[in-house]
Amino acid sequence: MQNIVILAGNIGQAPEVRTTQSGTKITHFTLATSRPRLSEGRPIRDEQGLRVVDTEWHRITCFNGLGKSVAEHCEKGMKVMVQGRIHYTKWTDAAGVDRYGCEIIAEKVDFLSRPKAAEGEGLELVDNNDEVGF
Repeated sequence: MQNIVILAGNIGQAPEVRTTQSGTKITHFTLATSRPRLSEGRPIRDEQGLRVVDTEWHRITCFNGLGKSVAEHCEKGMKVMVQGRIHYTKWTDAAGVDRYGCEIIAEKVDFLSRPKAAEGEGLELVDNNDEVGF
């Protein structure tokens, strides 16, 4: 039996890091995935002719070293691919009502785009043609 999830999307907020009392670092971020809205197997288009998309938000949790890398190198809007597993939780709130949650425990995060600051730095290096002899 397997519990495997692979999601590719855009980070919805800057990753947040917290440390447990035992010293474990936990990093959380949200990931948006989108797909075209279909009607009878065909994409629906709006008044301007653009495809209508449905977006789903996923809560991603990373631990220790992976969480550190995500916190240091990821920011809102970046494209990433997350591989991990689904984790469901149940708790009772202060009013005695049962609540349920779902998150993805990340085992691997691949960066599919660079942070905006790094993209700008890379462009400066590429545009500096004097040093490469062009």
